[in-house]
Amino acid sequence: MSGKPRLTYFNGRGRMEPVRWLLAAAGVEFEEKFLESRQQYEKLIKNGDLMFQQVPLVEIDGMKMVQTKAILNYIAGNYNLYGKDLKERALIDMYVEGITDLMQMILMFPFSPPEAKEKNLESIKERATNRYFPVFEKVLKQHGQDFLVGNKFSWADVQLIEAILAVEEKIPAVLSAFPQLQAFKVRMSNMPTIKKFLQPGSPRKPPPDEHYVETVMNILKI
Repeated sequence: MSGKPRLTYFNGRGRMEPVRWLLAAAGVEFEEKFLESRQQYEKLIKNGDLMFQQVPLVEIDGMKMVQTKAILNYIAGNYNLYGKDLKERALIDMYVEGITDLMQMILMFPFSPPEAKEKNLESIKERATNRYFPVFEKVLKQHGQDFLVGNKFSWADVQLIEAILAVEEKIPAVLSAFPQLQAFKVRMSNMPTIKKFLQPGSPRKPPPDEHYVETVMNILKI
């Protein structure tokens, strides 16, 4: 296992999308293998490639890594996106964990039954505007810097721009009361590596559709 990292997951966002974002932001090209059948998934388990019988799977630097947080920790540390010391790392971790809580709601939204979608969308809007986005609006306003931690581009910034764009897809005006986040979105979207990732034809995946949901449910038998 050498050369480009290899990502194995479904052909959609899910738990692999933050990995794609972080690699892309670091300027790292990667290859992807998409799971399309239950047999492919079972073969990975049989071969011992999935430590806990779960994807995502990332093959990088001679390792077969599973568990999304471990994968992201490694990438962030390896590509100097994890702060300059333990205090900055702790702050990045706190920000990332908060954003992950919000993103979990978005990740599960496509799997909601039709009768629950409106209620779940309202929950996403309420959490984003009253719990999560105000934190980052305040941070950016108080320190007056371009980035969340140490005035240096980090994993936390990548997670936040991913979350902003994901929420905006569902609630277009969600940033209307957050001028600092509006400016942050523009800055991040114009960073060369992120700008490239946002272009058509990049490895960034579109919002989940019914085919993606059906494929995941069939392969995982859920």
